[in-house]
Amino acid sequence: MTRRGFVSLLAPTIAGAQDFSEVRIEKIAAGFVFTEGPVWSRDGFLLFSDVPNDVIHKWVPGEGTSVYRKPTNKANGNTFDNRGRLLSCESKGRRVVRELRDGKLEVVAEKWEGKRLNAPNDITVRKDGHIYFTDPAFGDQAEGRELDFYGVYHVTPRGEMRLIAKPEGRPNGVALSPDGRILYVNNSDERNVRAYDLDRQGVPSNERVLISDIQGSPDGMRVDEKGNLYVTANALDIFSPEGKLVHRMEFPEMPRNCAFGDADFQTLFVTARTSVYRVRLDVKGAVHY
Repeated sequence: MTRRGFVSLLAPTIAGAQDFSEVRIEKIAAGFVFTEGPVWSRDGFLLFSDVPNDVIHKWVPGEGTSVYRKPTNKANGNTFDNRGRLLSCESKGRRVVRELRDGKLEVVAEKWEGKRLNAPNDITVRKDGHIYFTDPAFGDQAEGRELDFYGVYHVTPRGEMRLIAKPEGRPNGVALSPDGRILYVNNSDERNVRAYDLDRQGVPSNERVLISDIQGSPDGMRVDEKGNLYVTANALDIFSPEGKLVHRMEFPEMPRNCAFGDADFQTLFVTARTSVYRVRLDVKGAVHY
């Protein structure tokens, strides 16, 4: 690591993707237990979860970090919808909640066919209000499970909940293509990324494995405006829209999730164990809110 918390990475330019000839990784916050669920607000700040400490933190450029919400029912993944409302996956509460403008929480999803969810993990929302989230169970989250499967779910703008898939392994990160027509779901046990085509009603079809044999257990995932996938595992692996590995970005700590932010959405914020990092890129993130 160099001065001021920066790491310089040298790599060749890759056609059609980010120019990695000189990328700097900057640590912007530290001292947490396990960071997750980063999401950038259009109001100019980053939110992220410290899951074991049961906190959602707020980081403001030039000001630092403060507590945004505590307790959180061990919130993990977070995202905003197109109305600026925060949605969070409560792993302990076994539900997905949405924060209203008055600060109150409303339940988006908590049961499937009368049984409580396992431990919602990550979430994304399309511009037209269709919600997609994963429901695995890691460690002690498996205690007292009522469902005998891991799930990937879809919640329509009308609040109708649908089961998309019951994979053998545990689904984790979830993301959308720039046009919102493809849903991506990675699987920590199978070490792959599946893709689904989405129609105008948000209904998925044509399930296929897009990426296989990821090094490490994939966790969070984002997509840039060119359709490249950013998958956190042993490192932050960047894949082309066709599923080809184009670059591997190493961090001082194992990256767990990521999100695009700043006013132009050209900064990638990465939660990595005890810290949060940022990387300035020359490509914008695909943002659906």
